[in-house]
Amino acid sequence: MNLNELKYCPGTLAEGYTTYSPGCLRNLFNGKKVSHILPYEPPQQSEEVAAQFIDNRKRISISGVQEKLSFLLEKNQLRLTREGERGTYILKPIPRDLKKVDQVPANEHLTMQIAKQVYGLNTAENAIIFFKNGTPAYITKRFDVKEDDSKWGKEDFATLAGKTKDNAGANFKYEYSYEEVGLLVQKYVPAWRVEIEKFFSLVVFNFLFSNGDAHLKNFSLLESTRGDYLLSPAYDLINTRLHVDDSDFALDKGLFADGFKSEQYKKSGHPSEADFIEFARRIGVMKSRIDKLLKPFLEKQPYMEALVSRSFLSEPNKKGYLLMYNTKRNLLTAK
Repeated sequence: MNLNELKYCPGTLAEGYTTYSPGCLRNLFNGKKVSHILPYEPPQQSEEVAAQFIDNRKRISISGVQEKLSFLLEKNQLRLTREGERGTYILKPIPRDLKKVDQVPANEHLTMQIAKQVYGLNTAENAIIFFKNGTPAYITKRFDVKEDDSKWGKEDFATLAGKTKDNAGANFKYEYSYEEVGLLVQKYVPAWRVEIEKFFSLVVFNFLFSNGDAHLKNFSLLESTRGDYLLSPAYDLINTRLHVDDSDFALDKGLFADGFKSEQYKKSGHPSEADFIEFARRIGVMKSRIDKLLKPFLEKQPYMEALVSRSFLSEPNKKGYLLMYNTKRNLLTAK
């Protein structure tokens, strides 16, 4: 990719920028003027950097096929962490072993930006960043590291559900329902009435944008400044359908612990508005709030389409992304 011809901020996708916009720099890099080009070649391009990356890679967990590399900001330069250092950024290069692998960073970045900018979801700060040769990667700021380098308490929902590989097998992240996750929010979050609405919106968003990998480890609670726990910013939001042929929901049981399906769901094989209304009711969303929370997802969103057009996806994949969105929105609004 020609990095001298950028027309949009690689963070916010705002028009008229050839690098990160001031708003992006403020939110993602604490206002420091950071380049959108890394001082590295991609891991596969250079033996020396590959060795550094392999060493770095061992120290951070790998989710599925996506490698995650740990970075920190030194003055206004991003660099790989060394032994014993805590990174404040996670970088995901183009992965291997998926369809359209080169589109993965742009897909995750776009999906995260839509969540935040169009639907007002609380998300981890993120951007597209480029290696020296123009290859894109996805970068996100860790929200569990404090300014003094200590960590906020963080618990994912696999832990809260008491599920591990040892006690529940290799599929432990998937054997659950979103209803049961909602009940864990009620159990562990003192301000659960507020947080359950955020959880509900995130589940609807994941359905609408074909994120078939929203498993138990992709939802977390995060310690707040008051010492209680709230839903963490959303992370790992991506349209998995572009890369794998997966189902509507990551969790095996889907929305409901008891396998409930509306009449529309039974007919079409996909959930509809009625299913999400029932889901909201079961997890404790106030009845008077359900329609208000669902409304943005049922309406056509021109701003979402504008973000897709400015994204770093290729033209065919922009079309595919919008087609999937329209298909899912039609399912949601089906009566």
